[in-house]
Amino acid sequence: MTEQHREVDEIIEEIVEDIIELEEYAKTGKEVHRGKKYRIRVDKEHFVLHQHTITGRKILTLVQKAPDKYRLYQHFHHGQTKIIQPDEVVDLTARGVERFTTMKIENTEGVTIR
Repeated sequence: MTEQHREVDEIIEEIVEDIIELEEYAKTGKEVHRGKKYRIRVDKEHFVLHQHTITGRKILTLVQKAPDKYRLYQHFHHGQTKIIQPDEVVDLTARGVERFTTMKIENTEGVTIR
């Protein structure tokens, strides 16, 4: 391996270390630090964010879904789930934040569920 290849490999390694994979950190129990880039999963898509906080509305916008038609759920390690309101701020450095999912809001008005 040439010196130039080693330098490129070191740069790639540095870039990879600068992006925190939230799912991996949650599963292994690692603490997430501020000042990095954060890779999140929303449904089946991945996004890299440059800030440690984001609103529910902005997360829905990433996957091109309207807050009046979709609910956003935050999933934590060990199966806990929380509904995130559109204007609620999510701290990506909070312990156990694993991923996000969306679900279409169904109109059940006037329907009897038995």
